[in-house]
Amino acid sequence: MPYGTLSKHLFHWNRQEIPWEMRVRVAYYIAQALDYCNIESQKIYHDLSASRILFDEDGDPRLSTFGLIKNSRYGTRYSTNLTYTPPEFSETGIIIPESVIYHYGNVLVELVSGKHIPPNHAFDIIMEKHAMLLMDSSLEGRFENEDATKLVNLASKCLLNNPEDRPDTKSLVSAAAPLQKQEEISSYFLMLLPKSTVMQPTMLSPLRKACSRKDHSAVYEILLKTGYSDEGAESDHLVTLENQELVQTKNLGDNAFRDQDFINAIKYYSKLVRMMSSSPYATVFARRSFSYLVTGEHDPALGDAMKAQCCIPGWPTAFYLQALALWELGMESDARDMINEGAALEARRLQTTER
Repeated sequence: MPYGTLSKHLFHWNRQEIPWEMRVRVAYYIAQALDYCNIESQKIYHDLSASRILFDEDGDPRLSTFGLIKNSRYGTRYSTNLTYTPPEFSETGIIIPESVIYHYGNVLVELVSGKHIPPNHAFDIIMEKHAMLLMDSSLEGRFENEDATKLVNLASKCLLNNPEDRPDTKSLVSAAAPLQKQEEISSYFLMLLPKSTVMQPTMLSPLRKACSRKDHSAVYEILLKTGYSDEGAESDHLVTLENQELVQTKNLGDNAFRDQDFINAIKYYSKLVRMMSSSPYATVFARRSFSYLVTGEHDPALGDAMKAQCCIPGWPTAFYLQALALWELGMESDARDMINEGAALEARRLQTTER
């Protein structure tokens, strides 16, 4: 998605304030998405968080498919901080549909506060009738207190300890719908995002062509040739500030990838990700994604492609790699969507270059 994640817009150090009207729109759209998943018998969405919510080319919030890729009738693990996991998981080790509602409540807390607040702490604040203390100071009071109270109260119901006491997805939609006061205003306008008509390229780029025909050898050659060229000067500066072990680990990963030793490429790139204090390179995630793909680990391949997108939100390569993983996972429609989004981003880049 071209405009990145909700996490980026809420928590990034140079973020632009998200107006209240857009925050309640996110709450409503995601409630609708969860209700749709529930109707389609996909009741477990793994690790719902601000980083799983993306903004499309119109600025509208969308639920990432990644939480569904890991789907099963019951979940057994979390990749998020255990501070944010629902009580039933701590007690049983099992994720149930009501756990998704708990995570939705935490997303609501982050929407109103603009901060990472542990759910139990937020719940205590609400129960002590201090809900307004949660409100994001950057909003400077530009919201209706009654609407804010309703959204906070919905969050508190979602965060109840007993799963059976939490609302269902239809109740989420019913509660969030009346808060929509400016439906006629487009999302990209509310968020002050640039909007332009994007022409699809008449010729396929080499990477798009290779991904469209699922030619892994051609994709590998392109990834190897382009190297870290899309990272910009900032990434080169990052590595010079780190210790020699980090540089050596990166080189070992790059050498293994060059030699098509994908098992060791995964090993060294994983070590590099753990070592880096700042955000790792998007290219590291892209190369590890491809390494996972060709070794048959399709879920982590998709996850790394999405992480690459988080590092560089408008990077076509990340979208094309997601497409390859989605194809392997049998999600052909989603794969084609990713190919088209990558092509649209390439066209937008071309338009910018030609100006």
